[in-house]
Amino acid sequence: MTVSPVSTTTYENAIDLLARANLPVQDIGEHTELFELKTDAEIIGTIGLEHNGTVGLLRSLSVEEGSRGKGYGEQLVGFLEETAKARGIETLYLLTTTAAAFFSKRGYLVIGREEVPPFVKQTTEFSSVCPSTATLMRKQLV
Repeated sequence: MTVSPVSTTTYENAIDLLARANLPVQDIGEHTELFELKTDAEIIGTIGLEHNGTVGLLRSLSVEEGSRGKGYGEQLVGFLEETAKARGIETLYLLTTTAAAFFSKRGYLVIGREEVPPFVKQTTEFSSVCPSTATLMRKQLV
């Protein structure tokens, strides 16, 4: 299985997977790079990236319910971190309501909302889509 950009033919399936995982989809657009993890015929995971300069926002990590616990989430996060580094992104931020422990095991640290840079504050994920009670996390990539 490989991770690749979501194509126009698989976009709706990726959005459907996110919606079934109760993740926000209303603000995914041209500013969000969405990637998919596929078997031969089926999307089993997604992850997204928004970025500006050296700052990135990891979003839209989902794994099909029947495929969880097999390391696919780790594979997707690893792929995104490597992609981000290759693009000169030094720090990744994320918001989560359910996966803080998962990300903590991967080196993400909980931070306060006042600690995010202007780019992250301006995203709809931060400003309106995720609840203010979501856990905010950061990881230095370099």
